[in-house]
Amino acid sequence: MATRIQLCGCLVATVAGRNIEEDLPGRLGRLLFAYLVLHRLRPAPRNQLLTALWPETLPSAPEASVNALLSRLRRLAPLEGRAEVWLDLEPGAFVDLEAASEAIHRAEAAVRRCAWVDAWAPARVALHTANRGFFPGEDFPWVDEQQRRLENLRIRAHECIAQTGLGLGGPELDATLRSARALIALAPFHESGHRLLMQALEQQGNVADALAVYEQLRMTLRDELGVAPSLATQQLYRALLG
Repeated sequence: MATRIQLCGCLVATVAGRNIEEDLPGRLGRLLFAYLVLHRLRPAPRNQLLTALWPETLPSAPEASVNALLSRLRRLAPLEGRAEVWLDLEPGAFVDLEAASEAIHRAEAAVRRCAWVDAWAPARVALHTANRGFFPGEDFPWVDEQQRRLENLRIRAHECIAQTGLGLGGPELDATLRSARALIALAPFHESGHRLLMQALEQQGNVADALAVYEQLRMTLRDELGVAPSLATQQLYRALLG
């Protein structure tokens, strides 16, 4: 692809066949480029860019500062507009976050159809992207928002991988165990991770371990929230007892 942009993990940007990440104008230039990639489907007014780059205190000459950054970016990427600015990438351009979003939708749709083979690869694409993180250490509201979206994407990908492993069985149960445990670590009060772990352990013949997972969940919910496991989790527990 002539244009391929990776925002998660290390920023990598090839635009029209040219690698530009090393030429971006410093830290703020990299952040501005990432912001414009994220919002490339709608124009961003100048005041929006100012708020994105300086959310608390504006520099002494904010318009001149943002103009200087945009001027340098225009030499590297196809920026359009003046009062409102947008990044006009070529059709078919690859952006990792967009690809991950599309992948998780395909994976979840395949899981709903019990099409386990179709879900296997896109769920891992989404997880691989989410695991790389997004501009760690940067304290900007829009960066925080994107990090929360990645956390949600990570949870959804683990759920798809765990369910796919249950559906495929055999060696794929190991993937279910890993993703179910990851879900419990990421969202300890989100019961689906516990249920998936219980089901995987039961399929491996470890019913006692599956029952122990339920007991740990029950005590956690009782001690931390003062509630009992959901009906779905209780039904799974009773089925394991039977």
